[in-house]
Amino acid sequence: MIVSVVYRSRSKIDLDEDAFSFLSSLEDDDTILHYDILGSEAHCVMLHEIGFLNLIDLKKILQALEQAKMNPKVLYANVREDIHESLEAFVIEQIGIESGGKMHTARSRNDQVILDVHMKIRENINNISESIIDLIDNLLGKAGENKETVMPMYTHTQQAQIGNFSHFLLAYVDALFRDIDRLYISYRRINQSALGACAIGGSSINIDRRKTAMLLGFDGPIKNSIDATSSRDSLIEFASSVSILMSTLSRMAEDFILWSTFEFGYIDISDKYSSTSSAMPQKKNPDVLEIIRAKSGLVIGSLVTMLSLVKSLPSGYSRDLQEFKPLLWRISTVAVESVKIMTGVIKSLSVRKERMREAASNSYAISFDIAEQLTVKKGISFRSAHKIVGALVEEAVSKQNIPFTMLQEEDIENALNRVGSSIKPKDLQRLIREITPFRSLELRSSSGSPNPREQCCMISSSYSNLASYRKGVSRRKENIITAFDNLSKIVNGYLQS
Repeated sequence: MIVSVVYRSRSKIDLDEDAFSFLSSLEDDDTILHYDILGSEAHCVMLHEIGFLNLIDLKKILQALEQAKMNPKVLYANVREDIHESLEAFVIEQIGIESGGKMHTARSRNDQVILDVHMKIRENINNISESIIDLIDNLLGKAGENKETVMPMYTHTQQAQIGNFSHFLLAYVDALFRDIDRLYISYRRINQSALGACAIGGSSINIDRRKTAMLLGFDGPIKNSIDATSSRDSLIEFASSVSILMSTLSRMAEDFILWSTFEFGYIDISDKYSSTSSAMPQKKNPDVLEIIRAKSGLVIGSLVTMLSLVKSLPSGYSRDLQEFKPLLWRISTVAVESVKIMTGVIKSLSVRKERMREAASNSYAISFDIAEQLTVKKGISFRSAHKIVGALVEEAVSKQNIPFTMLQEEDIENALNRVGSSIKPKDLQRLIREITPFRSLELRSSSGSPNPREQCCMISSSYSNLASYRKGVSRRKENIITAFDNLSKIVNGYLQS
């Protein structure tokens, strides 16, 4: 039998070993141990400053906490239910219950755990955001190199219009900016302190919750004590933002997997991010991209699990919420790893520009541009132009899928007669030969199009946007570091007094 010595005041018999093992979250808590120590130090400093904890007891507690911080392994000498109990039990074992037993005054595991999780997740948000910034930076660099790399664009996995590789990369950039923005906004809701909410209804001791929030680098306390201890919507929002991020990465992965096939041949994934077949010597498999695609499903599944955990819980802390921690740690790790892998893929990506140009030159994706120029130069309706170009496609397909430029004047005349058009075959033939894939991009005048001039504007604007996010994330990290440094100075000041 195993006894939980700190918390089992009411129970008269030992906790069953299987029940203890079932309840224990010690393995998952290792991630937040450091934050639990910092939260305990901030809480005890505050208790002293409001006159509740005398200097002698404060110094004893802080000495024990610093010992645990320097050598966390001491907390695992005895089996405990969770890291909060392990830390408190260690402090009591070191300095006795009369002093160490005061550390838990005016708080509960309920506010402790959400405090620790918020500190960890805000760190994760900053780390993920920095990874996204690095990925965007590399995408912009690659886009700048490929403003004139023409290629077909696709809808329904069918060639649709002529575009360029830069435009695809910038589409990912814009999606990733929304991903980082969702995380950036959710940070404000995560960066709130639950400490001092106690189990659910606060404390009769006049604790200073703003003080502890400030010491730990939070913007302020979560006001309502019930909300502070039982709500997990901000964590679910974080999980949702990461799930959307992973769906962005998964879509990128799918594009790159397709485009690296022999059938497309648009890009080549570096050997550093590919693997070989155990049986087929010719194979070069984009395994890391496939794993990103798979892990996006794991993250989305974790989000659904979180929503399922809270959907029917009553207000107030329930032990069900313990299961949030492993889910949060997993999705955070997956996000950082996946973004870094995708950044490596982008950095080392070889773009087969000639193959893309060849595909665009032989593509009927030029059809839309021809139809638009017919409306501009011949003054006919777009629907009439649509029918003319559709007839041209039929004519070209009937001749073994030849490109438009290989159509003879008589072929074009057949197409025009089929739709009853009075346009001269020579005029249409001249128009077809004038509109090369690159010329079609130059003709695009709408904002946000793959026109190389638009690409330059979008790249420049994205770099400015990226600089703002880089500055904001850096400032947030500095604020936390400063708060922790100040707390450390305060602790050391008391220990040396």
